[in-house]
Amino acid sequence: QVQLVESGGGLVQAGDSLRLSCAASGRTFSRGAMGWFRQAPGKEREFVAVITWDTWRTVFTYYANSVKGRFTISRDNAKNTVLLQMNSLKPEDTAVYYCAADQTPRVGAGRSEREYDYWGQGTQVTVSS
Repeated sequence: QVQLVESGGGLVQAGDSLRLSCAASGRTFSRGAMGWFRQAPGKEREFVAVITWDTWRTVFTYYANSVKGRFTISRDNAKNTVLLQMNSLKPEDTAVYYCAADQTPRVGAGRSEREYDYWGQGTQVTVSS
């Protein structure tokens, strides 16, 4: 079993930055994928970014068009943590952000919720205008 815990959310102003962390515990795997999704009030949960690694090396990252160029996903192998650096935040980035883990990823995939085996509880990000 894998437990995922997100942190780093908060209230910021438009144009500010935040860094979200997703710490995985319970087991580590040298090959896997972790994704970030978000859900705004009244909307469905949507894909934000995914990172896939093999033998501890990152082999694939992908971003939603809405965050491309502003958000960066990365992995800290030593801490078994995935980070989401969010720059130039906009009010439309306001949402609960969830991380998810896929134990058997396919490189190039990761945009569908159904691919993931484990989910965190979410962290709130609020961007004021």
